Amino acid sequence: MGEFLEYRDRVRPEWIDYNGHLSEPFYVMVFGFATTNLMDRVGLDEAYRAETGCSLYTVEAHVRYVAEVGPDADLHVTTFALSVGAKKVWLCHELRVDDEVVATEELMAIHVSGSRAAPFPDHVADKLRRLLRPAPEYAGRSIGA
Repeated sequence: MGEFLEYRDRVRPEWIDYNGHLSEPFYVMVFGFATTNLMDRVGLDEAYRAETGCSLYTVEAHVRYVAEVGPDADLHVTTFALSVGAKKVWLCHELRVDDEVVATEELMAIHVSGSRAAPFPDHVADKLRRLLRPAPEYAGRSIGA
């Protein structure tokens, strides 16, 4: 099984909604922080972006809200790759509280130069491939009634 990355945070009071739980946009924000963590760890960090003008753009995302998250909860996100192509990566974030999966996010991201898709540098692609893991049972689902 491949490696994974970890990102940790804590629910802040301003993230709590009118029902007393983590508000929907803050799940996505935490997943965004986990994506930035991934970028920093695989070589797509701020220095790379400034030097090359290249970056990683999310083009599609699917979030599942599995369980409620309360105030002051310690958040633990694990990030891994489901697929790595020449210019794109299919990522998965799993958000846990006390070892329980409370939300997941899958996203398709494209490496871009300017406004066009561009191949990953070899060193970045190699690091992303080290994060490859088999797809969990929920991956690839679409929303349906």
